Amino acid sequence: ILLFLVLGSRHLPKGRRDKQDEINRFILETTEGFDQLSQDQPWPEWLEPIATLNRNLGAMPLVGGNSAKLYPDYLESLQAMTDAVGEAKKYVHSEFYITSLDESTAPYFDALEAAAARGVKVRVLLDHIASWRSPGYRQTIRRLKSMGVQWQLMLPFQPLRGKFQRIDLRNHRKILVVDGLVAFTGSQNIIDSTYNKRANVRNGLHWKDLMVRFEGPIVAGINALFVTDWYSETDELISRETTPVRKAPVRDRVGAQVVPSGPSFEGENNLRLFNSLLYAAQERIIICSPYFVPDESMLYAITTAAQSGLDVQLFVSEIGDQPVVYHAQRSYYEELLKSGVRIWLYRAPTVLHPKHFTIDDQVAVIGSSNMDMRSFSLNLEISVM
Repeated sequence: ILLFLVLGSRHLPKGRRDKQDEINRFILETTEGFDQLSQDQPWPEWLEPIATLNRNLGAMPLVGGNSAKLYPDYLESLQAMTDAVGEAKKYVHSEFYITSLDESTAPYFDALEAAAARGVKVRVLLDHIASWRSPGYRQTIRRLKSMGVQWQLMLPFQPLRGKFQRIDLRNHRKILVVDGLVAFTGSQNIIDSTYNKRANVRNGLHWKDLMVRFEGPIVAGINALFVTDWYSETDELISRETTPVRKAPVRDRVGAQVVPSGPSFEGENNLRLFNSLLYAAQERIIICSPYFVPDESMLYAITTAAQSGLDVQLFVSEIGDQPVVYHAQRSYYEELLKSGVRIWLYRAPTVLHPKHFTIDDQVAVIGSSNMDMRSFSLNLEISVM
């Protein structure tokens, strides 16, 4: 019975799932008719049902008129986020799986503190277990307490305080929203690229990540995830303070759609999206995933694409920071290679950490979700198509 209580269900407590349903209804009601898939634009013919699938699963509409800038350099991305916080006038919403104070991230903390000092509403979310496991957790919490910002641990495991759920259900999202105008998301945490671990420093390991900076209506969709998670942790619903989704011409710039997933949803939203895109591909599939442990359905989708003559490429690290996952991942290589998948190993000592893939050079997905069963079932994730 005790083991079942700890590991028996992959769903979050009913109260949290009810809050997710409440937010979903709010999003659906306030964005009715906003879907921006236009038949006179060069969308792939197969995209419309996938956009509808995402809408039904995660409530978010596909909206046009967005700009997207990629940041493949770790320090440049950190600086770009720090600069965005420095320009905030109304609010800053910072939500990261790991938030840790160190030499590399100190300017980001300084920017948050300065924003709060000039009257900006600054809210910070960090995953309890992931941040606690990172070196410097206590000094990070002391710094947050002294900064004058609102902050909250995500999915705290504190049984003595009545805060309890499966300990391995984690919030893995990486989100920064400033004033409802700018949003960042991707694979990078707020921590030094060595993760401040002695073994990493000794072996020269550094993480390589990919973040994307969005402007346009998609920012409201990304912010809606922060609003959901803040409401789940604090019971404070801040949707009225935030900028609603704005309709925009689909012909301008990039169309984008937020796909939330995790144990607060009934199904595995990200897995359904990924498999739908894999089966829709006509020419090429490029996958980058640091932890590639697919379930049977995804393995079938990838190998079927390769056996159908499509150009399928998988980018993974030559080395791994998690030995068990690393060896589990390598166990799939033989079947993938036999089906015709090309596997590229990013050279040591860099740990390739981005999570993204592209279909036919027309559609891309970027976010926090790995292609493994933990991201499909146990982690709260954000993906942007």
